[in-house]
Amino acid sequence: MPAMGNHRRRKSGSLTRGIIAVSTGGAALALPMIGATVASAAPAQPVTAVAKTVAPAAAPAKPTAVRAATPSTYSVIAGDTLYKIALSQSVSGGWQQLYKDNRAVIGADPGVIHPGQKLTIGAKAAPAAVESTTAASTAAAVTPKPATYTNDLDGWIKESLAVMAKHGIPGSYDGIHRNIMRESSGNPRAINNWDSNAAKGTPSKGLLQVIDPTFRAYHVPGTSMDPYDPVANITAACNYAAAKYGSIDNVFGAY
Repeated sequence: MPAMGNHRRRKSGSLTRGIIAVSTGGAALALPMIGATVASAAPAQPVTAVAKTVAPAAAPAKPTAVRAATPSTYSVIAGDTLYKIALSQSVSGGWQQLYKDNRAVIGADPGVIHPGQKLTIGAKAAPAAVESTTAASTAAAVTPKPATYTNDLDGWIKESLAVMAKHGIPGSYDGIHRNIMRESSGNPRAINNWDSNAAKGTPSKGLLQVIDPTFRAYHVPGTSMDPYDPVANITAACNYAAAKYGSIDNVFGAY
C-alpha cells in the first residue's frame, strides 16, 4: 500500500484544493472534502421557490352563476288554450306545467280559461290577489248584467222589443212608437168605450188598444196577463200584427 503520510489537509477555501488524490495503479479518485469546502459552496435554491417558478398553483375556478329566466305575464285572449299558449311562449314542461303554475288562477278544469285572465309564464302564480282579481274580471266578462229599462214609453218599447226578439216576433221601435201614438197617445190606461168593440162588451185597452180576446190569443209567455201592462200589451199586439199583417211596421191605421 502506498504511504499517505505526505498528504496533509491544507487550509484552503478553494474547491480545487479540497480534494484528496489517491493513486492506485495510475488511477485517481477524487473525493470532495466535507466541512469548510462544502460551506464555501453556493447555497442551493430553496425547493419551494423552484416549485413556485416551475408550477405555480392555479387559482380555483369560480362557479358560473346560472341566471334564472325572468317570469312574465300573459293575458288570455278569446280562442286561447293552455296548449296554444304553452307552445307560443315556449313553456318548459308544456301546457301541463303552465296549468300547474297557474292552477290558482284557472281553477279545477285546465280546459276552461277566460279572456282577461293573467297567467304567469316561467314561475308559479301568486294565488290570493291574482285569483280574486281574475275571478272578478272573469265573472264580469262571462255573466252579462241584466238589462234595465226606464218606466216610460221608451223603456216599455225597448223591453217589448227584447221579449219579441226572444220569440221571433218582427217589429221595430219606430213602427211600434208610431202605432202607439195613434192608438193611445202613449197612455197605458187608455180604453175605448164608444166603438163597435165596446158595444160588444170588449173595449179596446192599453197602449195599442187590444181587446181581451185578442190579448189572450196572442199573449206572449213571460209577460203579464194584465192587458193594461205596457210590455204585455205591446208584445201581444205585435204578435197579432205579425200574424195578420206580417209585422207591426206594416200597420198604418186601425187594425
